[in-house]
Amino acid sequence: MKSTHFSFPAKALVSMAVAIAATVIVTPGSKAASAPAAENKGTVEKIKVHGKSLEGNLEGDSPDRDVLIYLPPSYAKEKNRRYPVVYFLHGYGVNAERYWSMMTVPETADKLMTSGSAREMILVHPDAFTLYDGSMYSSSPTTGDWEDYIAQDLVAYVDSHYRTIPDRASRGLAGHSMGGYGTMRIGMKHPEVFSSLYAMSSCCLLNNPRPGQGRGPAQRPASASGNATSENNGQTKQPAGRGGAFAKVGSAEAAAWSPDPQNPPLFFDPLEKDGEFQPLVAARYLANSPLVMVDQYVPNLKKYRAIALEVGLQDTLLHSNEDLDKALTKLGVTHTFETYEGNHTNHVKERFEEKVLPFFSENLTFPASRKGK
Repeated sequence: MKSTHFSFPAKALVSMAVAIAATVIVTPGSKAASAPAAENKGTVEKIKVHGKSLEGNLEGDSPDRDVLIYLPPSYAKEKNRRYPVVYFLHGYGVNAERYWSMMTVPETADKLMTSGSAREMILVHPDAFTLYDGSMYSSSPTTGDWEDYIAQDLVAYVDSHYRTIPDRASRGLAGHSMGGYGTMRIGMKHPEVFSSLYAMSSCCLLNNPRPGQGRGPAQRPASASGNATSENNGQTKQPAGRGGAFAKVGSAEAAAWSPDPQNPPLFFDPLEKDGEFQPLVAARYLANSPLVMVDQYVPNLKKYRAIALEVGLQDTLLHSNEDLDKALTKLGVTHTFETYEGNHTNHVKERFEEKVLPFFSENLTFPASRKGK
């Protein structure tokens, strides 16, 4: 079956935002604040990490980003021990804290790592919530270079401030929805940084806007009301700029994929101008689609020790994720692809516990076992 031509399925993703927003974060709020270390429990820190790659972004987002860190149970006691690191990218419309709480990251990690179900790792969750509610983990003068922030600035900071194993064989990258898109996008370009990828229910795999769909960014700044729409498989329309969890998604996509530093105050080119569809702008969206990009990065993808894709059978993103599986298979890129009973959001916590952490435990290089590509 062919993948849909829309990046965000509004109905499924709105349910994601509602489900995630219902959770409450319990981590400390100040820089470098720490939860007390206890026997068989890890430590949580909430810090800020400056991004040189984000400086001067035209949205005006701070280049100093919140980052949540989980340090495993033995970290405080075994002062000479070093650890692999897993970087997790959150989805659109909410911040990293919402995912952290929804997935009960500290409790889940403590449970798996103390029971031996997963080996001890450092977990890093950067916050990519921006003016338009999500960075798309892309590189743009409007949003900033989020690719390099994740793969360069953040990794360098973590390696210099924590006892990591500073080697690609001991780094993994994962994410859900927009974060799954970011995992594939950044992963394709940076096999020198990461060795294993886990993409959960990736959005935005084929961004192919067409005339007459009414899809596009709001024509005013994010604080104003607009009348653009993003669509769900050509069926469900979510007004952009009129409230709701995904009111700004059209603007987020345009800021990431069709930036224009000479077009204030939005600093992006809309899909429609003076009532006319703009095919060159649409082509820029398409060029940012992993299903279009993947052929260019086959040598990079073949450098990975392990790549895993997954999606729920009731997720409206099912078919585009199936298409990515087929594309990787056709191109000879070794990977796994798993479907399960569920929609876009209702099993994220369980999948993180039962699949994501065990995957990295199996595939990253640990001090006692130097394995991997």
